[in-house]
Formats: sequence, C-alpha cells, structure tokens
Amino acid sequence: MDEQITLDYGSGGQKTADLIQSILLPAFDNPALAELGDGAVLAGGPKLIFSTDSFVVSPWEFPGGDIGKLAVCGTVNDLCMAGGEPRYLSLALILEEGFLLSDLKRIVRSIADQTKAAGVSIVTGDTKVVESGKGDGIYINTAGIGFQRAVLPGRQGFQPGDAVLVSGSIGCHGAAVMLARAGLLEAGGPLQSDCRPLHEIASAARNAAPSGIRILRDPTRGGVATTLNEFTEGTPFSITLDEGALPIDPAVQSACDLLGLDPLYCACEGRMLAVCDPACADAVLAAIRRTPGGEQAARIGTVTGEMPGHVLLKTAIGGKRILSKLSGLQLPRIC
Repeated sequence: MDEQITLDYGSGGQKTADLIQSILLPAFDNPALAELGDGAVLAGGPKLIFSTDSFVVSPWEFPGGDIGKLAVCGTVNDLCMAGGEPRYLSLALILEEGFLLSDLKRIVRSIADQTKAAGVSIVTGDTKVVESGKGDGIYINTAGIGFQRAVLPGRQGFQPGDAVLVSGSIGCHGAAVMLARAGLLEAGGPLQSDCRPLHEIASAARNAAPSGIRILRDPTRGGVATTLNEFTEGTPFSITLDEGALPIDPAVQSACDLLGLDPLYCACEGRMLAVCDPACADAVLAAIRRTPGGEQAARIGTVTGEMPGHVLLKTAIGGKRILSKLSGLQLPRIC
C-alpha cells in the first residue's frame, strides 16, 4: 500500500526534509534549487533573488496578524535572508465558496498595509474559488523578486568560533497561533505573533558587517532548533546554544508550558537568525538593536567542531543535550 501524505509532511521538520530530498530535488535538480535557501539567486544580468511561499494558517486571523500580513512578510523575509532587497510580489488567492466578502476586504487591507511597510509592490496575481467545504476559507500564495545586495557564503563559510545571533524573542508566532486556535487567546493580550517584515533588520546586519555575515535565515516552521540543524547537517561543524542567553518572553514560555511545547521548536515569522564572524558580532548586535523590532536581539550560541552535524544546548545546570530537527507534528497550519 502506498504511503500517504500526512500533516507531518508540512511541519518543516524531518518529514518535510525527507519529502524534499527524496522526491522534489531529484525531479527538479539544478544548482539554484540544490542550495535549499529561502530564495534562489538567479543568473543573467543583474542578480535577482526569487522566492515563493504558500499560506494556509488556521485561524486566518490571530493576535498580532492575519493570513494577509503573513503572506507578505513571509515572502519578503525569504528574499531578505538570501541577501536581497525585496521589490515585487505576486498575489494568488484561493477562496472557498461562502467566505465573507467583509473578511476578504480586511485581509486585502492588511496586505496593502504590509506591502507599503516593506516597500514592495504587488504587480501580478490570480484568484480562484473552490466549492464550499474544499478550501478552509482562504489560502494565499505569494512569489517575490528582489535585487541581490549581498553575497552570503552560507554554511560553507562557517568557521569555529562564529557567533550565532537572533534578532528577538523566539517562538511568539507559533505559540500565539496555537493558543488562538484553542480559543485561549484574545487580541490585545501579552502574547502576540512576531510577524513583521525583516528588510530593515537584515539590511542593518549586512551594513554593520559587509563581509562578516555567513548566513541569514528566518526560523519559521520547525523553529530555531530545526533551522540551526539545517545549518549544521552534513558539515564538520556543530552549534552550541546557551540556554541562559535565549530570549524567550514569559508569555511564550507560559503558553508552551500549557500546550506541552518547546519554544525552540515554535515558529517565528518576524525573527532573524544570523551566523557571523565573532569579531563583528557586537557591531551586528548593536545595529540590529537600533532597528525597530530588533531591540531584544541576543547572541545565543557559537559554531564549534564538538559534535559535527549537530546542535547542542548548554543547560542552566551546565549539562548539554542534543537538539534534533522537529520530528512529528507539533504545530500544524501555523503559516
């Protein structure tokens, strides 16, 4: 009997990686895709960054954002993480029969507000409607094009001692969506999604260390732990995190305790991970902290050769444990 797709395959964890490695990469093999970055750098004239993403979050509105804001920020941020300056987006809406026109108007207003905030334009798009019961209200796809402003070496540029930075508190988006889904969270409460465009934060980091940034990534599905595992797998390096240095808001920790989740595996939609030369780490941190949305930026870890291919967490009592990729389904439908 053929194996069936389960929700695990959309988690951003090991099942997602297996799907990409076993089916998608062999079918579409090419150098740009093989890098598996958030965006692809395209040759031919001035270098362009190109990315696409689909958004199926449930509920479509949550404290701190909605599916429209998420659709803009998600693709804008992928372009930024690839060293790009975002400029143009496409917008495709898949609407379910019966979806309220008033709700669609709210989502469109949110999209318009975020494109203005991020300095991008929606230049093409499409709309489809499916029968009632076959679309869960609304799905959105956005694709984006930007201009390359920095050449980042990626994990191939890692060196022992490199600093691992995060631009703010972690896990806010995943925790907020899960509590909203459970009906336990209302707008205006202390726990809000971190959803925001990262163009200013990414630019500040690059400008502070033009040749010192190794890699940038936004830790979405699978959270910080899974993203850092993607950095180290197949390399001679490991990353050691300092548990005491992790910026975790009390509201996020409380929500995770309530739901049985780990903030390190909760998605962020407005946070940036950076690995950089330790000589410029303080300058990069200072630049991020001066940028709106980056006030809680922190140095959370170090690149080492201690356990190649792994991510380790140095605990508050001095021990260490391995942080693996997300395995199984922790947070479905959070983006």
